[in-house]
This record gives sequence, C-alpha cells and structure tokens, in this order.
Amino acid sequence: MNILFFMTNDRIALFETEKVSKAILKLAIPTVLSSLVMTIYSLADTFFVGMLGNSVENAAVTLSAPVLLAFNAVNNLFGVGGSSMLSRALGRKDYKTAVRSSAFSFYGCVVAGLVFSLLAFIFNDQLLVMVGADSVTMESTRAYLKWTVVFGAVPAILNVVMAYLVRSEGSAMHASIGTMTGCLLNIVLDPIFVLPQFIGMGAEGAGLATFISNCVAVIYFLILLAARRGNTYVSINPRNVTFQKYIVVGVCAVGIPASIQNLLNVTGMTILNNLTSAYGASAVAAIGIAQRLNNVPFSIANGFSQGLMPLVSYNYASGNHKRMKDGVKFSAAVVVSGLILMAAAYFIWSAFFISIFMDDPVIVDHGTRFLHAFCLGIPFMGIDFLAVAVFQAVGKGLYSFIFAIMRKIVLEIPAIIILNRIYPLYGVAYSQFVAEIVMAVLAIVTLAHLFRSLGKRTTLSGQDYTD
Repeated sequence: MNILFFMTNDRIALFETEKVSKAILKLAIPTVLSSLVMTIYSLADTFFVGMLGNSVENAAVTLSAPVLLAFNAVNNLFGVGGSSMLSRALGRKDYKTAVRSSAFSFYGCVVAGLVFSLLAFIFNDQLLVMVGADSVTMESTRAYLKWTVVFGAVPAILNVVMAYLVRSEGSAMHASIGTMTGCLLNIVLDPIFVLPQFIGMGAEGAGLATFISNCVAVIYFLILLAARRGNTYVSINPRNVTFQKYIVVGVCAVGIPASIQNLLNVTGMTILNNLTSAYGASAVAAIGIAQRLNNVPFSIANGFSQGLMPLVSYNYASGNHKRMKDGVKFSAAVVVSGLILMAAAYFIWSAFFISIFMDDPVIVDHGTRFLHAFCLGIPFMGIDFLAVAVFQAVGKGLYSFIFAIMRKIVLEIPAIIILNRIYPLYGVAYSQFVAEIVMAVLAIVTLAHLFRSLGKRTTLSGQDYTD
C-alpha cells in the first residue's frame, strides 16, 4: 500500500521544534476547552432537568451517569489506544501503521457501539436495576437511557474516538471544534426539549438533545476528514482495516488498560449511587450535582493530559526524550496550580454552586457536604492523570493497568464501603481523597523511574510498538 498523505510543516514543527510550553498549550488548551464544554453540557442536563423542581427526574440523569461513563471503556480502547499508536508511528515516520491503526480504531468503535446498543435494548430492565433505579425513578431513567444509549451509543462513542484520532496528529483545534459543536448544540436543545413551556419531555428530552448533538459532531468530523483527504493519516476507508497482530496488539496494549480503568470507574460510581439511593432521591440528586461539579477539575486534568499525549508519543518514538520530559514537567506545574485554585473556590462557595442547579435546602445541604469532601482530592488528581497519560502515550499499558487496579479496587471502592459505615451517606465522597493522595505519590515515584530509564533506551523501530 502506497501512502501518499503528508503532514503539513506546521504540524511537524509543533511536535519537533516549537518551544515546549507553546506547543503544549497549543495542544492542551483546545482539548481542555472541549473537555470543559463537555462537562458543562452534562451540567446542562442536570441544570435544565433541575429547573423542573422534580428530584425524580434529576435522579434519572444521575442514575444514568454510570452507563454513559461506560462508553469511555470503548472510547479509551480505540481512542486512547489508537491515538497513541498513530502518534508513535508518526514519530517513527511509519505512515502505513498510522493509517492502519486509525482505520482499525474507527471501525472497532462502530462495532462496539452497536453491541452496546443491542445489549442495552435486550437487557434494559436488568440494566435499570443495576444502576440503582427503583419503582419511583425507573421510568424516567428508562426514557433518558433510550436516547443516550439504546439509540445513541454509536454517535456518542464515535464523537470522542474521532476527536482522539484527529488530535493525535496535532490537530487539537479541529478535534475540539468537533466536540464543542455537539456540546454547544446540546446546551441549546436542552431547554427546548426539557422544559414544560416548550416541548416538555423532562429527562427524556435531555437524552434526545444529547443524541442529536452527538450525531451533529460526528457529521462534522466526517466532513473534516473528507476535506483533508490527502493531508491526514486518520483513515475511515474500510480497505485500510487490518487485523495484523502488530496493529491489534499495539492498539489494545494501551487501549485495554485504559478501558478497564473506565469500567472500574463505572463500578465505583454504581456502588456509590446504590449506597446513596438508600437515603432517598434528594441524596441521589445532591451527589449527582456534586459529581458533575467535580467533573470540572476532572475535565481540566483529563483535557491537559489528553493534549499532552501526542507530543509525548511522538517524541518518545523519535528519541527526543528531553523534549518529552520538559513537556510533562511544564504540564504538571500548570495543572496542579490550576486545580489548587479550583478546589479552594469550590470549598469556599460550595453552597452557591450547588444551589445553581437545585435551590432546595435539603439538596443544597447534602450537596455542600459532598462537594467539601471532593475538594480534598482535587489538587492531587492532576498528578495521577498526567502519569497515566504518559504511560499510555509511550505504550506502557501495564503501568496504566496497575494504576487503574490500585486506584479503584485497592483504594477507592473499599474506601466507599468502609467510609459509608463510619460516616453514613457523606463518607462515600471522601473515598476520592483517599485514592488520589496515594496515587499521586505513586505517580511521582513511577514517573521518576521512567524518566531515569529513558537514557538507557534506544529509539523503537520496526513493528515492536509496545513495551
């Protein structure tokens, strides 16, 4: 297969010669913005459904969150795995692998999304019970999941995976425009479909708005790739799909640990929601609001990490380890400083932030206590996220897998159960702090070891794409 595509000089300079801080900001700022917009649009569902003043409708959105988070298992398998493979291939000037890994990832996520939708349709009742819906919240939750999962799994997954692939060759701005287009449209459509003065579909309307906006985002990416034909290594041509071992292993070695990490996140959130649901719909709605507010610093840390990944992958594969290390150090300084400021603001004005979504005294009281607990872990979140991003970028899937197991199975999930017994209801929110502070220390130690080992390595070559 002859590869006739090429990267423009500005994208090559971004990876190879541009000042590290400037290159990182070019990659990270659009990614952080799109990540924040995605968080704001998830907050929009909570906000507009909350305007109904019905805790059952709001609880439906909260209870559905673990299922939507499960999409990230597929997003990470093909998005993180595929983008890491593509960027490392570009660093080695191995353009055939870049094209093949992107095509494999694109069609892999389409098939996975279809399977997701089919399973959600067939086992709908069992799914509702699993996420903690009861006789009161069952129908509202079912209606929301109909649009977001049964009909919406494929566009929701494609939206994120295509952004990963486009970003992996340095086009962070285009990746962000695609995701932000869908998110902003969702914010516009939410009040139209949710509120009684318009269509008045309640939680189901929020799900429909999400489905439409994801479809529009996918259309944007398809148009972008068609317009850039001959100037991109992101391929959706089925003829470029291959199941050669080095492609499948290269994508999955990074993607599977990242996928497992998100499945464990779903497990943790499901356990948390089930424990909280025992205290009533108001408690579920309150922790849902606090979780969505906590998603803002989460998005900053995650967005910066995703923006950093292409530069780390490219320079790791090309052998420019100093540039790679400088990028990680700069990112850590920026992210940790920002998260400290955000945690302080949340802690001081927590009641105000909760009341924006539902001005119910009981929910505000619950939510304030939940948010105070989340604040303790926020500053440490960025260190963990950056470390995992580096491991994924350089193909060290085993490292990110160990981190996922440590974070959830060893630390957070046991902490949720134990702290709920010690400090009923509110104790569950302190589990994040327990996990993050331990993982931050482990991240610093492991990154230091990785950086020391880089001087002993030679640039990867051939088809040995993972460690």
